[in-house]
Amino acid sequence: MPRSSVLPSACPGPSAAPPLGALLRRYAAGSPLACEPVDQGLLNRGYRLATTHGRYFLKHHFDPETADPAAIARQHHATRLLADLGIPVAPPLTGTDGRTVAVIGGHAYALHPWIEGRHRGGAQLTTEQCRRLGALLGVVHASLERVMPQRQAEARAQSADPADTFALIDDLLARVRRHRPPDAFDELARHRLLERRALLERHADRRPPQGGSVGWVHGDFHPFNVLYQGEAPAAIVDWDRLGVQPRAEEAVRAAVIFFVRPDGALDLAKVRAYARAYRRSAHATPAELSAAVHRVWWERLNDFWILRWHYERGDTRADPQFPAASALAVWWTKEYAAVCEAFVG
Repeated sequence: MPRSSVLPSACPGPSAAPPLGALLRRYAAGSPLACEPVDQGLLNRGYRLATTHGRYFLKHHFDPETADPAAIARQHHATRLLADLGIPVAPPLTGTDGRTVAVIGGHAYALHPWIEGRHRGGAQLTTEQCRRLGALLGVVHASLERVMPQRQAEARAQSADPADTFALIDDLLARVRRHRPPDAFDELARHRLLERRALLERHADRRPPQGGSVGWVHGDFHPFNVLYQGEAPAAIVDWDRLGVQPRAEEAVRAAVIFFVRPDGALDLAKVRAYARAYRRSAHATPAELSAAVHRVWWERLNDFWILRWHYERGDTRADPQFPAASALAVWWTKEYAAVCEAFVG
């Protein structure tokens, strides 16, 4: 995006401008010189900020599910402890009041050092880099167990009920029919909804039980939340979803996002390299990964979040992800045994 110069109290972007003057005084971070919105990320707003003291990443936490200041402070504390263990993270700056979260005008903000780097999808990673990625996530999970307090597993919902999914499919099909004039997205959505309904009818008896071994996880480990410098990860960012969940399921979800091809197939050779490294560094058993594969497969088979954003909210930001994501569920069902072998072999 083009760089924009700003006044001390303004920042470009479609949303209300962050109160830069008050924020920078809170962090003793100088006076603003330039600010531009970071255009990646769906749930929170971020800004690349230059001041008389240096370059920063300003994060506006506005997702209602994760914007609680106490939860944000917990995330910040976790990243500081991980940084002490040598994990590549970008802990926030501490304000003059000793806090890392600044609440101004009812909005929560945090200021982080700017990490120069780029995002890389799985297609851009060598086999060795896939191993490094899997090992990194395993080390994150093992390290979180060391530094975070012991907690009982948070109450988790049961796996998706096919009956509920059939009702959702019917509702989404009705919304597709009502959209005028119909377009290419509507056509693909209708095709995938009918296809998915047939798959669920065939596999409804394979609904998995509640998940297994839980622990602290990043919660949203995917290419836009890992920054690379050269060949190596420089920082894992966006810890908003930090929580207690089945760890192996995060490993599977991350692999599915990193290594899905545009046609919906997974690069199983890269999955295998990643998964072997993850199992070693996280001390996860093949049985844990096998159960996680089944649960995430079922989750994907019953999930229509992109279509719900599009038709229920009128939010089209995730539309570009739909072709590959919707094809993945079909391909994965067909190649179920091969996918399991890649994760546990």
